[in-house]
Amino acid sequence: MPTSAELQARRVAAIPRGVGNVTQIFAKRALNAEIWSEDGTRYIDFGAGIAVVNTGHQHPKLVAAIAEQMKAFTHVCFQVTPYENYVRLAERLNEIAPVAGPAKTMLASTGAEAVENAVKVARAFTGRPGIISFSGGFHGRTLVGMALTGKVVPYKKGFGPFPSDIYNVPFPNEFHGVSTEDSLAALKSLFKHTADPSSIAGIIIEPIQGEGGFNIVPHDFMVALRKVCDDHGILLIADEIQTGFARTGKMFAMEHYGIKADAVTLAKGLAGGMPLSAITGRADVMDASNPGGLGGTYAGNPVACAAAHAVLDVITEEDLCDRANTIGKIILDRCNDLKSRSNLNCVGDVRGVGAMCAIELVKDTQSGEPAPELTAALLKEASARGLILLSCGTYGNVIRFLVPLTASDALVREGMDIFDAALTAAVARDA
Repeated sequence: MPTSAELQARRVAAIPRGVGNVTQIFAKRALNAEIWSEDGTRYIDFGAGIAVVNTGHQHPKLVAAIAEQMKAFTHVCFQVTPYENYVRLAERLNEIAPVAGPAKTMLASTGAEAVENAVKVARAFTGRPGIISFSGGFHGRTLVGMALTGKVVPYKKGFGPFPSDIYNVPFPNEFHGVSTEDSLAALKSLFKHTADPSSIAGIIIEPIQGEGGFNIVPHDFMVALRKVCDDHGILLIADEIQTGFARTGKMFAMEHYGIKADAVTLAKGLAGGMPLSAITGRADVMDASNPGGLGGTYAGNPVACAAAHAVLDVITEEDLCDRANTIGKIILDRCNDLKSRSNLNCVGDVRGVGAMCAIELVKDTQSGEPAPELTAALLKEASARGLILLSCGTYGNVIRFLVPLTASDALVREGMDIFDAALTAAVARDA
């Protein structure tokens, strides 16, 4: 059995340094919300493969669905020989997606691919080139995805130039001093000074930012954004890649606003670990592209589609939306308790919707200055104690909690005990 140090040496020699790793834990096996490393160490998984295994690692229903599909065929290419489970999955997504009016769905393989195709259909439908995104947003590592992403390091640095006709405006974030009014004023200024609204095809926004720090779109801003789009014939594209599939206590985060998008991008939790993404949009928008303009060799892989059907069944049968709210309360209650402790003085903000929760760390609560070094130390300390955590945020100072929604209360509390101890130790060492 190779040691972690041996595997890390092989990894460094074989794989580009641009492919980062949060930990040097090499996974051997995983079950529900636990991972065992190559050397047999057990870890509680608070990352869920970055919000992918909402239904847990190795859910029996997914494993069975994948095995059954593999007995039939693994690939024929939908554009050559279509198959029923792609069509049925599109029908199911059309039924539940937060999209206005009759909908249609195209399947792809990755979240970035979904975003690229959402931009394509928006441009095809409107005949306009412009796309607006927001600071702190993350929309993928492809060229258009990077252009839309509102964070330079590590996603954009050294990879330009980027496509034209893409504009970025401030995301409303009260904790960082940007109000709804500030963001709307910036959007208005963009229309006055840089790009006429008649040149804008779409505005893309994450209802809750992922990599940006789990920042939640204020309700009044989403309402105003829908009106801006309606007034100017602009499509509202909701990036639900990280927020979708019960993570926020509803199937999709847009449901919290009672607002319909014109198109949504979906991935991550859609297929429980199999590579699958989707763009679901208004039927007239999705039909604007010419035949052959959308697709991909592996898009809508039949094995991944089978997994996605199982995911949708599990979410319903096990009521994972309600489960997300229960898990989220355990996490947020514990984080707020940490915030109240005078011996820490490093918790600037606690926020979350459902089981998409975050704690923002600062050097002290008076200044509110980001504490990326403390955050890095906390990640290392948590890993050493058997807990896998992920950071995020423009300043790298936010811990995001993405527990599989099938985790038991006892396991979540055990993980939060480790988090508590790891934060306390990191703060003591930083003092």
